Amino acid sequence: KSDEKVAALIRVQSKANSRGEDETWSQPGYLLFATKNGTVKKTEISDFANVRKGGIIAINIEQGDSLIDVKLTTGTNEVVLITHEGMSIRFNEEEVRSMGRGTTGVRGINLEPTDRVVALAIVLPDTTLLVAGENGIGKRTGFDEYRTQSRGGKGVITMKTTDKTGGIAGALAVQAQDEIMLISWEGQMVRIRVDQIREAGRNTMGVKLIELTGTDRLQAIAPVISDKAEAETPGTPPDGPAA
Repeated sequence: KSDEKVAALIRVQSKANSRGEDETWSQPGYLLFATKNGTVKKTEISDFANVRKGGIIAINIEQGDSLIDVKLTTGTNEVVLITHEGMSIRFNEEEVRSMGRGTTGVRGINLEPTDRVVALAIVLPDTTLLVAGENGIGKRTGFDEYRTQSRGGKGVITMKTTDKTGGIAGALAVQAQDEIMLISWEGQMVRIRVDQIREAGRNTMGVKLIELTGTDRLQAIAPVISDKAEAETPGTPPDGPAA
């Protein structure tokens, strides 16, 4: 479609058996989808074994909604949804039953009428949640500050949003040794180490991560993938399992 855009790119580890037969799509694991209106859906990787040249339906999107992110998971990971107005909810993906490709999913978070989901993160050992506002202000918060709740609740504050911070532009689960890139709507980009960003509580604003001028705003944050990280394993950081 003319107004359609890519929402996520997933790297899958190629695998072959002893006879050289491709078993890439028979590996255990799931794709967990999240939409801006708070819907989540989980589908087995094997359901995507036979993708046609023109693509196949991965999720049924209701009118007025759109896909914001997809993650590889084990089926038992804890995940966090983060919203534009600074809310978040942590729940176990086991609460989301596996569904086929052409289905809509279930409610992941109960949003206020003006709010929307902007990010999906997987809770992993030795990681913190990095949250960044549209005006370039961000922070890291330990996942232990996010209690596990039931899917579909209103969640808790993840960042105090004000005119100074703007709404939440993005969020990532990061390790201290990681690097991230911040990209603005007008094409400015900076690359910084995660350990240069201080940790702070949930209900705080954070520090300046990128200097923006005029009407420019932060558009996205993304991890810098190392040369050795060629593919993701479900439910692990890009560089492999956490220690």
